[in-house]
Amino acid sequence: MTLAPHDDRPWRLGVRAQRWFDVALATGLLLPALATPLTGAGWVGLVVSLAQLVPLYWRRHHALVVFAVVATASAAQAALLDVPLWSQVAFPVATYSVARYASIGWGLAAVGVGVCGAVVAAMRWVLGFGGTLEADPVIAYVVTITTIVVSAWALGALARTRRAYVDALVERAEQIQREAAQQVALAASDERARIAREMHDVVAHGLSTIVVQADGARYAARHDPAVAAGALETIAVTGRESLTEMRRMLGLLRSGEGTGLRPQPGLPDLAGLVVGDHVDAALPDPTAVVPDGIALTTYRVVQEALTNVRRHAGPDARARVEVVVSDAVSVLVEDEGRGTGTADEGHGLGLVGMRERVTAHGGTLEAGPRPGGGWRVAARLPL
Repeated sequence: MTLAPHDDRPWRLGVRAQRWFDVALATGLLLPALATPLTGAGWVGLVVSLAQLVPLYWRRHHALVVFAVVATASAAQAALLDVPLWSQVAFPVATYSVARYASIGWGLAAVGVGVCGAVVAAMRWVLGFGGTLEADPVIAYVVTITTIVVSAWALGALARTRRAYVDALVERAEQIQREAAQQVALAASDERARIAREMHDVVAHGLSTIVVQADGARYAARHDPAVAAGALETIAVTGRESLTEMRRMLGLLRSGEGTGLRPQPGLPDLAGLVVGDHVDAALPDPTAVVPDGIALTTYRVVQEALTNVRRHAGPDARARVEVVVSDAVSVLVEDEGRGTGTADEGHGLGLVGMRERVTAHGGTLEAGPRPGGGWRVAARLPL
């Protein structure tokens, strides 16, 4: 089953949704301002209101220009009118936009302009309402307006910081994803190398079996042709199996996926490994119920052990194979040959592969010289 990819990116408005949001915001602020001529501000107030609110349609992509226009219109309001206007909400919105979409320096500059404007507006409104320039009302207006401006700036700066933080997290996640993909590629490369080693084991065993059976058939042909026919049949079977196995392995090396040309060998296939005059075998019932993985491992252990016997034990060495199935699968392969150096000490790729296979199933493997000469391989795989 293939799962659909999960997108962990944070939810954000798309470009079109952002545009519609800006239009809705500017329009929602502009509609109440259309009633300005009905107030004491008159038509002059309407013109100033339009100059303050209309630029908000472009606040996201031209934040500095919009702020400059809104600030200029606010200054004109202070010069032309002595009463507050609804359109003054444009100034904190423009300040937020500068803090959100421009740099930190421009955001602080916008706050400074807002504080200066708060002082001028407070003095203008106090005088416009017929009062005198006393400290208390002026300070109250200045503090209120400044609080609004600073709050708008703080919200914009927080949004900008959060956006940068989220972008950094997304970039980090993408980097981790790329590194994970690289790790998968490296693991696939290692797996192909392992398959290549296993192909070496399979082909080497097949060729060794063919050579041994060919020698036995040549000898038996002079004494017992029936035995020679059996040996030749074994050669043919072993050759076909080795060729099929090699094709399967090459397919894995090419694509990294199994070809599934034939089932993996198991206990019934052990008989094909022990054919010959120099091998004494005691094998379990081919119908014994054993998990496929353990059956394959048993087959590979016997295969590799007999391959080492044929390589290193000498031409006339005899081998004994014993496989017992009870609460565990016990494997014993020993020979009476002369033994060798590197492979017999357990450093060859074949013995390393055997140990890895057995350990993967929670089993144990012992390989070393046997008393009286020769070599002994013993493995136990719990069921």
